[in-house]
Amino acid sequence: MYRFSKSFKALWIGEVISEFGGAAGGIINGLLLFELTGSKEWMGVLWLIYFIPSLILQGISAPFLNHVVKEQMLKNIQLIRAFAYLLPLIGYMMNSTTGIIFGLILLQCLLGLMQPIYASLSFSLLPDICEDKELADANGLLDGTIRLMSFLAPGATSLLLVVSPTHFIYVFSSVMFLVSYFALSQIPQTSMKKMAAWTKKLWWTEMKEGYKTFFKYPHLLRLTILSSTVQFAVGATLVLSVPFFRGDLNGEAWQYGIFSGAFPVGYALGMILLTRLPKTFRTMYVGLIGGGLSFVFLNFVQSIPLAWICELCGGILFPLFNAQNAAIFQKEAPKDRLTQLSAVRLLFIRVTMPLGILFASSSIVDFSTRHAYLIVGSAIVLPGLYYFATTFFKPNSRFLTREKQEVG
Repeated sequence: MYRFSKSFKALWIGEVISEFGGAAGGIINGLLLFELTGSKEWMGVLWLIYFIPSLILQGISAPFLNHVVKEQMLKNIQLIRAFAYLLPLIGYMMNSTTGIIFGLILLQCLLGLMQPIYASLSFSLLPDICEDKELADANGLLDGTIRLMSFLAPGATSLLLVVSPTHFIYVFSSVMFLVSYFALSQIPQTSMKKMAAWTKKLWWTEMKEGYKTFFKYPHLLRLTILSSTVQFAVGATLVLSVPFFRGDLNGEAWQYGIFSGAFPVGYALGMILLTRLPKTFRTMYVGLIGGGLSFVFLNFVQSIPLAWICELCGGILFPLFNAQNAAIFQKEAPKDRLTQLSAVRLLFIRVTMPLGILFASSSIVDFSTRHAYLIVGSAIVLPGLYYFATTFFKPNSRFLTREKQEVG
């Protein structure tokens, strides 16, 4: 951590704090809504309110993101999130159930709208505040610690609920985002120098230009699709994990807690492992293949400890792919359109998660939870094996490829 710039450390602190506050607030959103309505349907509505506006904005915002000051916009988003978490409290002060539910809906909608913009901007800011050789480790550090916070937040939130009322957590989350705002304020504004000039074209024309640019880099498109297969599998496991563990393995609730926590703990370990390995395409594809095999092996395991090991190993291996994949994109995409192309990349990746949820919960195709794990794991492993094999026939296995030189 000491070798990274002051700006990166400020971004890292801001991300970690906001992730913890957001995870805590997200837990309370579900608990509070179910307490008020007792309805699973309302729980589904709450997530749809988050995902649908988020995906729509993800698709249409790309042309504008090249023309904003990233550092300032990141701070503005944290302020909006901080005040958004206070919306359910208005319903509490009015002593109105309808007001609380309306506040939750507005909160989820705002969070869904802000998340894709924040993620695209922070992703595209990394090359401005890190050297090229640091990008893989920087991505791994950010991704790993954020996942670790998502693991720690539920336990910390449970402890807070023991000593404080439910609605206090919204104040806590709001304060966390304010602290994140002040942390991000330590990043100097340098991205203005690298903004693309506004072409003064219509929004639709500008958006098509961004997508055309994205498809001019087939190597980056290929890596984005591979990341999408991983997110598809993650979406499927949101549906599969509980019935698999409690049904197929007959595990207890506390054992499932270890199962669900093994992946983020493994991810944090994988982040450390990444710093000690060579940054090559081969290590990247090994991470992809190994992570995919962790899903495949769940089709065969018959004991709870082996299921724990599969999740832990998946967590250790996936950072080798995710962090290096992100670093390649940040290095090879044209710098003047990096923010816009990051938004396009994120759209491709995020849209596959709800598709994975639909796949795993569909009643059209009759397959067991074990077979579903085998299918989603194979969708990761097979292309990973193919591209791993191709690295032995390429003279250059470093990050900068000849595709970059030809296009750029």
